Amino acid sequence: MLVVMRKDATREQIRGVVTAIEARGYKAHPVPGGERTAIGITGNRSAEDLPAFEGLPGVLEVIPVSHAYKLVSREVKAENTVVSIGGVRVGGAGLVLVAGPCAVESRDQILTVARMVRESGAHLLRGGAFKPRTSPYSFQGLGEEGLKLLAEAREATGLPVVTEAVDGESMDLVERYADAIQIGARNMQNFSLLKRAGRARKPVILKRGMSATLEEFLMSAEYILSEGNYEVVLCERGVRTFSDFSRNTLDLSVVPAVKDLSHLPILVDPSHGTGRRDKVAPLSRAAVAVGADGLMVEVHHDPSRALSDGPQSITPDMFGALVKELRQIAPVIGRGL
Repeated sequence: MLVVMRKDATREQIRGVVTAIEARGYKAHPVPGGERTAIGITGNRSAEDLPAFEGLPGVLEVIPVSHAYKLVSREVKAENTVVSIGGVRVGGAGLVLVAGPCAVESRDQILTVARMVRESGAHLLRGGAFKPRTSPYSFQGLGEEGLKLLAEAREATGLPVVTEAVDGESMDLVERYADAIQIGARNMQNFSLLKRAGRARKPVILKRGMSATLEEFLMSAEYILSEGNYEVVLCERGVRTFSDFSRNTLDLSVVPAVKDLSHLPILVDPSHGTGRRDKVAPLSRAAVAVGADGLMVEVHHDPSRALSDGPQSITPDMFGALVKELRQIAPVIGRGL
């Protein structure tokens, strides 16, 4: 259910509606808009409370929300959400490039890659300190030491840091060191982790699960927003299909679908979406063309020796060439870079 306030509604009237919602045992989610404030209501099971809210001072109308996902829906907020990560605006007029290695391997490696991608035009630095891997014998990340190295790279380059949390303990550490918390594909439906991310004080980048439908993807985002964290960025990273010529099938059709149903920004990860270095650039160009708000790309200065995802990591030179191409494409679709 959505309570739409009048344009001239005062702060006191908005607080009064929030109080009335909470008095009934529901959660109130004020959503400021360009012209007026709307207040989303979660926890109610029917529209029987509509009359109780319609008569409150400052209320224009009360609207039932049809989607199972309430807070991420455009029914609740018509205009696009812009999420700020360390001062970088995701979802605005400019495309955002998130680049860096799959995993933090050493001080020299992360500083080298961070400086190179920064020089080429990256806006955010990615790198895993905690790595959930298919095999228990694969490199699992450096843990807190990796987070410290990411923080050092941020200090050296000015790039805000995005890194993954895999459980409650790592979430506490990531929240302390990073500028944004990534929830990976394997954890997209780890609901306890999503709730913890919803109580975090940092923006969250939520990756689509390997077999998740669009509704499941949006419902996972709803878990985060329902706990009070409205700074959520979605990320398409490919889904599993019968195709065997790439690691995953990058579902670019989900980008306009998300834009139609939700106000949240969405990135595309062509590295995991293809698993092949030579496919990253063409799929990046396509992702921008269909309306993605940015890209998350794996870059390594020596991919042949990478401890994680070397075959899909592009070199800094390849990243620089890609950025030059994107600078030509962006103006065509009304975006900047």
